[in-house]
Amino acid sequence: MKLGIIGCGLIGRKRANAIEKNDIIVGACDVNIKTGKKFASDYKTKYFQDYKKLILETKPDIVVVAVVNKFIKEVVNFALMNNVHVIAEKPLGRNTKEAAEMFNTLKKQNSKSKNKLILKTGFNHRFHPAMLKAREYLDKKLIGDVMFIRAVYGHGGRNGMEKEWRASKDLCGGGELLDQGVHIIDLCRWFAGDMKEIFGKVDTKFWNMKVEDNAFVYMKSKSGVDIQFNVSWTNWKNKFLFEIFGKKGYIKIEGLGGSYGNESIELGIRKPEGGVPIIKKITYPKFDYSWKKEWKELKNAISKNKDVLGNHIDGYMANVIIENIYKSSKENKSVKIAV
Repeated sequence: MKLGIIGCGLIGRKRANAIEKNDIIVGACDVNIKTGKKFASDYKTKYFQDYKKLILETKPDIVVVAVVNKFIKEVVNFALMNNVHVIAEKPLGRNTKEAAEMFNTLKKQNSKSKNKLILKTGFNHRFHPAMLKAREYLDKKLIGDVMFIRAVYGHGGRNGMEKEWRASKDLCGGGELLDQGVHIIDLCRWFAGDMKEIFGKVDTKFWNMKVEDNAFVYMKSKSGVDIQFNVSWTNWKNKFLFEIFGKKGYIKIEGLGGSYGNESIELGIRKPEGGVPIIKKITYPKFDYSWKKEWKELKNAISKNKDVLGNHIDGYMANVIIENIYKSSKENKSVKIAV
């Protein structure tokens, strides 16, 4: 498969490193000439300062869009209008309106052709081994009907973070809720389905910025699962925790590798007589295979000419939830999601 990389930063490199032997990077684009040329040199491809020229001249099958949130929509729409598949890094634009515009472009293009385009939001967390194992446990009904989910995701920021692009309302659309929170929201949708009610609070507790550095959220899914999570740029020590509680037991996922600690999954099966549950724990290697697994799933969908997992809607629905969290926080009341 021929692919173009638009945005040659850390995530662009992770995507480039995830491709398979029969894939080829036909071009790389970054507005930072030094960054783009270094990337192009490292991956033995051609550098473009203009993403439109990359798409029109190299005619890739797919582009990776790993740019600042503000510019996602224009790049994605141009790629789709030129019949190119897209994997756009989360979030899918700064808000629901932008995500809807990309979604509408996709539908318009697909109405014209038998070869269906795919627009996928990059949610690599689904493909971490512990998450895939949790999906397996749930599919086998090992913990019974899911009652509730709780999660924590956070880090402590960096000196000068308030001056970074992530701290800009204009460039990003929001703060920590869009940054790390969008991953938690996507995982909650994956395990519990769509949401029907939300109560949330966003706050800027420490960093001198116009976007939130913390979000505290309660959600209820249409299937009746209660969910609570906190995402934070004031956690100070990197932390990832995702727990699923069922009527027969629980699943606990900790760590993501690297500075978040070794990734592990713990399965606890409740004993009929009570007491300490039967516990099985798996710890995974530090290497992050999620990017490769997500790329393989995407290629499979393209090869079958079918969006086999509904990738087109995930980014949009995550933004719908985020928008309702902001609304709930502003109005200080729970809100119903009407989608």
